[in-house]
Amino acid sequence: MTRSRSPRPRRRPTAPTAAAVLATALLAALTACSSDAPAEAPAASGQNAEQKNDSGDKPSKFFDRAEYDRQLTLSGQTPKGPAARPWEQMLAPKMTDTARYRKKGEADDVDLCFSNAGVFNPWRQVGLKNMKAEVELHDEIDDFTVLDAQGKDDKQISDIQELAGNKDCDALIVSPNTTATLTPAVKEACGKLPVIVFDRGVETDCAVTFINPIGGYGYGAVAADFLVDEVKPKGKILALRISPGVDVLETRWSAAKLAFEKSELDVVDVKFTDGDPAKTKSVVSDAIARHGAIDGVWMDSGATAVAAVEAFEDSGADVPPITGEDQQDFLETWKDKKLTAIAPTYPTFQWRTPVIAALRILKGEQVPKEWKLPQPTVTEDNLDDYLQDGMPPLHYAMCGCQKLPGFPGAWGGKK
Repeated sequence: MTRSRSPRPRRRPTAPTAAAVLATALLAALTACSSDAPAEAPAASGQNAEQKNDSGDKPSKFFDRAEYDRQLTLSGQTPKGPAARPWEQMLAPKMTDTARYRKKGEADDVDLCFSNAGVFNPWRQVGLKNMKAEVELHDEIDDFTVLDAQGKDDKQISDIQELAGNKDCDALIVSPNTTATLTPAVKEACGKLPVIVFDRGVETDCAVTFINPIGGYGYGAVAADFLVDEVKPKGKILALRISPGVDVLETRWSAAKLAFEKSELDVVDVKFTDGDPAKTKSVVSDAIARHGAIDGVWMDSGATAVAAVEAFEDSGADVPPITGEDQQDFLETWKDKKLTAIAPTYPTFQWRTPVIAALRILKGEQVPKEWKLPQPTVTEDNLDDYLQDGMPPLHYAMCGCQKLPGFPGAWGGKK
């Protein structure tokens, strides 16, 4: 259990030690999407599951055509809100009234509470730093209480019950550890105070708002479309995946698979790497040896992108067009080696939005029922805008944190 109390003056979060960062790297890769991303919607039901799985013998239960179409539509829309603050932007918002949640009494005496699934990988560590720094920007926040579930459903259920029963909590922010298991606890909390859910969803719409970016289909399609454009027809594509059966990883691959099937590219291998850099290098080296050449690499998570690049170099082969993520080590490698690359993102700036939403709700201001955030992509054209010297290898560039209190030191960076 961790608590952050009386944030004036507040203790800024400290950066993890180098050893701690390295120790979490493999775990980050393994859980990059199951832990970093939400279940954008409950798992697709049978009537919506149209896409064949890798073996081609039955439909994938993770593919939802309607949600796929919705995310690709959202990807092409211009968000509403301030251009310089994407964490405040909204895609196709349907606003909901919050007048009944307006806080009575002193407007500058707000107590916020947060039930966090955990900080068990670098993405979540960066995110929590963002959230705490956002709190520092608002003088009206008197107390900010954080309970860490350490990746355990039973602990988070207890945490939510404790916070929802705490009279000092004016609003409760929840990032669920899992979707179905946490649903009853969230529903119970909704009957006691305004609840803001973000990152992962739950199987109830009782929260005042659910905050999340576009989603896995949008991520997977962006990466695949890049390779369709960059790789010559009949080019050989290697698809690197972390592990099967994780909904948001499956949606990323579902969107990519559709794009590849419509193209003239040849997906010669779909391999699971367990998010292990050593295994990634072995898989890539083996693919080069068996197929003679690989013309493009698609990844459902970019945590091991640098390992894939190194495998091509070790084999004496040119690095082909490759997809990664907005992790510092990949962005640095991309620029230093002049790669042909792209980095779709699941932006960590979303951790700022729940604090903003909670304050608006407590003022009785309208917020979107589902607060869909944009999901920017790092490209060759904007790489320099996101890559900042002096940041640690596992920092996420799409943090929206550059002007927050304590940056870059609190994020482990150097000025």
